[in-house]
Amino acid sequence: MRVRVFQSADSLARALARDVAQAMAAAPSIVLGLPTGRTPIPLYRELVQLHRAGRADFSQAVTFNLDEFAGLAGDDPRSYHAFMRRHLFDHVNLSRRRIQFLDGAARDAARECARYERAIVRAGGIDLQILGLGANGHVGFNEPARALVAHTHCARLKPATRRANAALFGNRVAAVPHEALSMGMATILYGRRIVLLATGAAKARCVQRMIEGPVTTRLPGSFLQLHRHAEVWLDRPAAARLM
Repeated sequence: MRVRVFQSADSLARALARDVAQAMAAAPSIVLGLPTGRTPIPLYRELVQLHRAGRADFSQAVTFNLDEFAGLAGDDPRSYHAFMRRHLFDHVNLSRRRIQFLDGAARDAARECARYERAIVRAGGIDLQILGLGANGHVGFNEPARALVAHTHCARLKPATRRANAALFGNRVAAVPHEALSMGMATILYGRRIVLLATGAAKARCVQRMIEGPVTTRLPGSFLQLHRHAEVWLDRPAAARLM
């Protein structure tokens, strides 16, 4: 994996926003895979600023988000769909019909996951997949386990993951769903280029294990070692344990 280390989370976000804007300029119909959570918020803020300055055009781009909480409709303010509208979609010229999202409220989760896989294939696959890294090494909602599910699926969330998402639910861990729909590891690895972001000292140990340790289902992020065009973008605190 190619590792890039930046002085701060903000400088990382500015550099990646410029990178994404340049990728959209070079290939206007680019297919983007997008994450949620705290880590990408600075990136989305920078992309909005670039768009307002006339330097980022989303008009022909297509987006697929990594995951969504099971049981939540897209118009639920606690949903990841609502999160993306607040932080990016409502502030750039991205057509709603080009925004692809898992329906957390679907009655048949397996059918919804299969639909999403087909939609990615019809779009030609994901050109640039951006990822965050959970404190336990998860990407998307692919949690550490004895085995990982290859394709989009309904995942059972670990207690640590539910605690990490409590802010969306009034800081009430009990209100966080126990399940979520998520791209699988193979779906993620099919992306032509992958950029994983990790910031903050709390991620340093996990980053070290992901990059320097073995490929293991106990740390799903380690599977990026198998990808030909995977990059890890870190701030200095997140990179502190790397040799």
